[in-house]
Amino acid sequence: MSQNAIELRGLKKTYAATKKTEAKTALSGIDLDIPRGAIFGLLGPNGAGKSTLINILAGLVKKSAGSVNIWGFDQDENPRQSRAAIGVMPQELNLDPFFTPGASLDMQAGLYGVPKALRRTDEILRLIGLEDKANAYARSLSGGMRRRLLLGKALVHSPQILVLDEPTAGVDIGLRQMLWDNVRQLNADGMTVILTTHYLEEAQEMCDQIAIIHEGALRALDTTANLLSKLDTKTLVVETESAAKISLPAGVTQSQRTDGTLAFSYSRSSTSPGDILDALRRADVKILDIQTEQPDLQDVFLEITKQPELP
Repeated sequence: MSQNAIELRGLKKTYAATKKTEAKTALSGIDLDIPRGAIFGLLGPNGAGKSTLINILAGLVKKSAGSVNIWGFDQDENPRQSRAAIGVMPQELNLDPFFTPGASLDMQAGLYGVPKALRRTDEILRLIGLEDKANAYARSLSGGMRRRLLLGKALVHSPQILVLDEPTAGVDIGLRQMLWDNVRQLNADGMTVILTTHYLEEAQEMCDQIAIIHEGALRALDTTANLLSKLDTKTLVVETESAAKISLPAGVTQSQRTDGTLAFSYSRSSTSPGDILDALRRADVKILDIQTEQPDLQDVFLEITKQPELP
């Protein structure tokens, strides 16, 4: 059996033209392998094609071309098995307000054909922290509780792959931490997790590997550590007692931040922090404090997608 949870080859999706819109290519030929047991980040700006890809995996959108293999099952040849291998926690809060969490999970399990004797409703309610709300109407739950219930619904059929589509959008810090604790435990138990998020610091912390999609094409695919190492820039932040005219090494740029510290951006391959500190000493600048800043995933993302940085 393949070591990959998901294998995509030449995946394309073009939405047909309508009276008001032209035909739109959402995916232009994606080749992608997602390893079993990984926490995998699927990132991209709005309109990049992430939602289309997820909906194809879930069987909600029909692809235009290419092949989709989920947990060893070809989606065209074994559609039921491939769909059963994946659970999706959607971004939208699509809950029936008149169902209790317990009834909602039980009904979802029934839709997947899980026999009553094998349903894990109570276990899942404990996992998502809604055991004491099992018999409350969904309409009475807070936004955070409803999002937790969406996670529970994605788990009722014990899928091998869990897709989290913007799982922490609009939730507080406490709920966010609970969700990530749950995801780490599920992953430790062997579940493959696919995460889409606009909170890039979460992806950097959580994901083993990351794919970046832009304009329907795969622009980057690597381990998180390798992606972060691809940017050659680094910043040295220095707190000084007084300002002075500094003759800096070639390629080093200087700026002053709102807190008064000086930020020196430089190329790691051509300049060392020692070179900058030597220049400060030659200018008789008294140094009070020093820190360095590494490129983060946002820097990598902006470089790859060539989007202007938000203010």
